[in-house]
Amino acid sequence: MLAADPDMEAGRALFVGATPACAICHTLNDAQSSGAIGPKLDELKPDAARVETAIRNGIGQMPAYTSLSDKEIEVLAAYVAKATGAQQ
Repeated sequence: MLAADPDMEAGRALFVGATPACAICHTLNDAQSSGAIGPKLDELKPDAARVETAIRNGIGQMPAYTSLSDKEIEVLAAYVAKATGAQQ
């Protein structure tokens, strides 16, 4: 896992604790998840804007996360991008 950073901790908590949890479907090494339904985020390396769009609107089998606040979506999207080493 990446060094303790409050935003990274908050993003990781959302990744594993949102309903439904992102970790159920997605593999992300930093979150120690190994989901097999959605893309492996470590390989995809999506930037924050791409993640935010997917969270807000859903994509494929992934539902839109309408219960998350704008701030939670921003934190979660930034976490995924940073954890995967995506281009910012």
